[in-house]
Amino acid sequence: MLRDRKYTEEKKNKSLNRRKITVTAKKGIALLLSAVLFAGTVLTGCAHTEQSGEKGGKSDRSKKEITVAINSETGSLDPAGSIALTYLAYSVSALDELLTFDENGEIEYRAAQSYEVNEDFTTWTFHLRQDALWSDGTEVTSADFKNTITRALKPESGSGYAVYLFPILNAEKIYKKEADMESLGVELPDDKTIVFHLEKPCVYFLDLLRLPVYTPSCVKYADADNSGWDKDPKRSLSNGPFYLAEYVPNQYFVLEKNERYWKKDAVHLDRITYRFYDDTQSMAAAYETGEVDVATSLPSAVMELYEGKEDLLVTDQIATRYLYFNLNVKPFDDVRVREAFNLAVNREELCKIVGEDTEPTYNLVAKYMKDKNTGKYFTEEAKQPFEENVERARELLAEAGYPNGKGFPKLTYSYPSLELDSDTAQVIQEQLKKNLNIEIQLNAQELQTNYSMRHAGNFDLCRMNWTADFSDPYTYLSMLLSDSTYNCSGIQDQQYDDLVRKSDSETDPQKRSALMHEAEQLAVGEQFYILPLYAMKSVNLVNPKVRGIRQIPASGALEYRYAEKES
Repeated sequence: MLRDRKYTEEKKNKSLNRRKITVTAKKGIALLLSAVLFAGTVLTGCAHTEQSGEKGGKSDRSKKEITVAINSETGSLDPAGSIALTYLAYSVSALDELLTFDENGEIEYRAAQSYEVNEDFTTWTFHLRQDALWSDGTEVTSADFKNTITRALKPESGSGYAVYLFPILNAEKIYKKEADMESLGVELPDDKTIVFHLEKPCVYFLDLLRLPVYTPSCVKYADADNSGWDKDPKRSLSNGPFYLAEYVPNQYFVLEKNERYWKKDAVHLDRITYRFYDDTQSMAAAYETGEVDVATSLPSAVMELYEGKEDLLVTDQIATRYLYFNLNVKPFDDVRVREAFNLAVNREELCKIVGEDTEPTYNLVAKYMKDKNTGKYFTEEAKQPFEENVERARELLAEAGYPNGKGFPKLTYSYPSLELDSDTAQVIQEQLKKNLNIEIQLNAQELQTNYSMRHAGNFDLCRMNWTADFSDPYTYLSMLLSDSTYNCSGIQDQQYDDLVRKSDSETDPQKRSALMHEAEQLAVGEQFYILPLYAMKSVNLVNPKVRGIRQIPASGALEYRYAEKES
């Protein structure tokens, strides 16, 4: 557990001191944030301590509770729907998946009490625990798990995770409306047993079980998409440690302890309140004034301001920040242009400017994702896909018909209006102007607007950040498949598809790893479908009285289900 405290002083100091902020602009940000933090209530976000309401408005000091700041309100709470930040905050405390992996890589059973798999990894059988109940006392059944799956396989549900159901027999055909739902390879022998029949071997199937589309949704209420049941406390049931007690759009939502939870004795908190804030400075200010106990994913300037303080918690993110090219927009349909952009961006310089919490990367797969078989970082087991080279970038641009940038169309780079993304966009704009004589127009957007625009394919160049959904490189490589719901670029590459799909069914660890490395090299180092920028540390502030916070191994996110707070 992170707060008990694996995060040693030695590790903390190493993280804090790995790089000095030497850029004047960054020092300016730090000074500004310092002024905000220690001014008390200058910035307070969209949620305030004087809210009305019995549950979310004012704290009940008799209860053991924590308040967590989260950035913006996005997405549904329906695991089969279009989810984003809000769901991810909700689900880690309110829903039990079949099983997961703890921080030591050991299986942690949750809704399931056991499982079996056949010799070729194509049939997986899970037995649900007998004492699992929904928060209203209704019994959790295998049908509840299938309910999420079948709804997510309807394209109109808007699920971005539907692609991860495709290992299941006929799931992909059903999604494409080439087969009936009755043919789905999900068998329910009884109310406490669920059997998955797969199309082919899938060695990482257990890792997929933590994804939203494999979590249950009660058939009693979750019978329609976009009906509002998911944010209605009377209908949004939980099978986990906490349940949804109150939801006030654009302000906060409240989770209360689920007394019907099978493991309730291990749950120490009575309440978790999540408050929405428009930006990370507001979140940091709310922490300083005591409005919240936890504030995550904060600006790197916080590292300097809280250096040496117990509040500061710096963790690895299993994530990659990168740019998407729209291949349907000229001139990004030309690989020479995409390569020129990649070779012209100075990532070391970029990271020095945007923050101490960033590290250059040249890969799609997250820098801190480990190979389960070797224990090494996946990106370290192969050569770097490409090297920066401004002169070669200029030559490539000239070969594409734009010598010294002449005639290059003015394209737009769209990104969320968050501090880190704004800083990144400005640096990239300046570097492309300096190195290629190209003008890129910047378009800062509200987070949800950027998300929707990206998925609609309505962009030239856009920011993308992907935090691992599960502990396997496939979570990244699958995003560039021709039929992926997250392939926003219009990539259609049969060779790449074949490599990834072959790795998907390969059971030999060494052969599988080689296939995945080959696929990444093709996509990132030969076709340059994306522009990798940097890996990140997560800068968090946590009330020292809060203990028992865990880090989810797959994503690096924080989990509060077994946390406690000292009086």
